[in-house]
Amino acid sequence: MKFIDIAPIARIHAFLDNVDVGDHWVHGDLEVYSCKLAGLDKKLSRSLDEDVRVSSSPLEYSKSPVGPLSEASSRKTLIYLILTLNHAYPDYDFSQLKADNFCKEPGLSSVEEAVDTHLLEISRVWENTPNAGDSSFLDSLWMAIDEAIVLKESDVYSYKSDLESDPFGENGSVWSFNFFFYNKKMKRILYFSCRATSKAAAAKQESSDAKYNSDADAEQDVSKYGMANEMDL
Repeated sequence: MKFIDIAPIARIHAFLDNVDVGDHWVHGDLEVYSCKLAGLDKKLSRSLDEDVRVSSSPLEYSKSPVGPLSEASSRKTLIYLILTLNHAYPDYDFSQLKADNFCKEPGLSSVEEAVDTHLLEISRVWENTPNAGDSSFLDSLWMAIDEAIVLKESDVYSYKSDLESDPFGENGSVWSFNFFFYNKKMKRILYFSCRATSKAAAAKQESSDAKYNSDADAEQDVSKYGMANEMDL
């Protein structure tokens, strides 16, 4: 997978880095990748393809959220989704994900509604952003996405987080969404994810972490002091 730098997408991606919306923060990722594989991605793709063919159930072979896994095109779709997550979050390994960790969305309208509902609050923040232009945030967002991926030609998938082995289950999580817009003709995936975290929960966690570090330092000092006294004896 190769990251594709597209100016309107990069601009919105930068804007979505910790947006203050009152009692919580919104953090988003908006990135575009080519599905042309090379190097380590190609090697991992072969390994994942073998794993899928060996470990899939008879039911998954005939039907899964990405299509019948008996078909090479369906397995490729699953592998592209996994590789996209690996590139978007390099500190995590998504190689063990299965087809049922994803869902194919029934249509674009429901996806647009979910995104617009969650991101309505940050529109006014966008209005105060330098060089925001005359378009609203949501209009700018969907125009940029359509320019990058051609929405009417794309299938949309979502990732169902387990809230433990990925970034979406962090302390104070309020909501999150993860969508993949896959245009087979363009051999391109646009990944769009957002999550909101409570400021109060984050502050509580920071206070807890600070207390833990303070207690740990105190215990270390006591241990060192005790060792020094023993040496004096």
